[in-house]
Amino acid sequence: MEDRLSPSLADSISAAMDWWRDAGVDCSFEDEPQAWLADPVESERAEAPSAPNRPKPKPEAAPVPKIGGDGGNWPQDLAAFRNWWLEEPSLDLRAATPRIAMRGPADAPLMILVPMPEAEDTEILFSGPQGMLMNSMVQAMGFAPDAVCLAAALPRHMPVPDWAGLSDAGLGEILRHLVALARPERLLVLGRSIPPLFGHNPAQDSPQGFQIPIDSGPVPAMVGYAPERLLQQPRLRAGLWRRWLEWTDHGSQ
Repeated sequence: MEDRLSPSLADSISAAMDWWRDAGVDCSFEDEPQAWLADPVESERAEAPSAPNRPKPKPEAAPVPKIGGDGGNWPQDLAAFRNWWLEEPSLDLRAATPRIAMRGPADAPLMILVPMPEAEDTEILFSGPQGMLMNSMVQAMGFAPDAVCLAAALPRHMPVPDWAGLSDAGLGEILRHLVALARPERLLVLGRSIPPLFGHNPAQDSPQGFQIPIDSGPVPAMVGYAPERLLQQPRLRAGLWRRWLEWTDHGSQ
C-alpha cells in the first residue's frame, strides 16, 4: 500500500468550502437568536396612519392704511378741501402728472364727478379735449360752465388705477365728504369705476340713477361712461343725453 501524504490544513479548508458550496450553502449563519416575528405593539405603531397634515393657519392680512387720515380732521368747506386735496400726503398716488383740484361753486345745480384729471391738465381740471366736451355738454344742459361743480375722484391722472385697493383705503368716504361739502342739486357720475366707491352697483342703473345720502339730504346721482369714452364714441354721447332727458323729466326721485 502506497503511503499518501496527509492534506494540508489549507487544502482541508478549501475542500470543505467546496463541499458546502456544492450542497447549495453559500451563506454564513449565527447561533444567536433573531427576532423573526415583529413585536405586535411596535407593529401596530408602525402601521398606524400618521396624523393628517393640517394646513397652517394663514397669517391675518395687515389692514390697508386709510388715505386721508382721521376723518374728523377733514376740511369743512370747499376752499379748504381744494388745498387739502393738493397737499394731503396720503392722497399722493405717486404718478408723474400734477395734482389737480376740483373747481366750481358749492350748492351748484349740477356736480360732475369723473375718474381722474385729463393727461393734459396741468393747473385746471378739464383743460384738454375732454374739457371742451364737458363745456359743450353743460351748455346743452342749460348751465353756464362756471355754475357747475367739476371734480375728479383721483388727484392725478393715472394709466391704470387700482380702484379696488383705493376703495379699501377709504377713497369712497372722502368722495362722499366732498359731495357733502359741495351740496349739489344733482350729481352726474361719468365713469363706471366710481359708483362702487359709494357702495352702488352700476349694473343696477336706471334712468333715475341712485342717491348718495349726506347730512343735508340725499343727492340724486346718474351714472354715465367716462369722458374719454364719450369723446371717442358718439353713440355713447347720444345714450347719455337720452338718459339725462329721462332723468331730469322724471325729477330727482
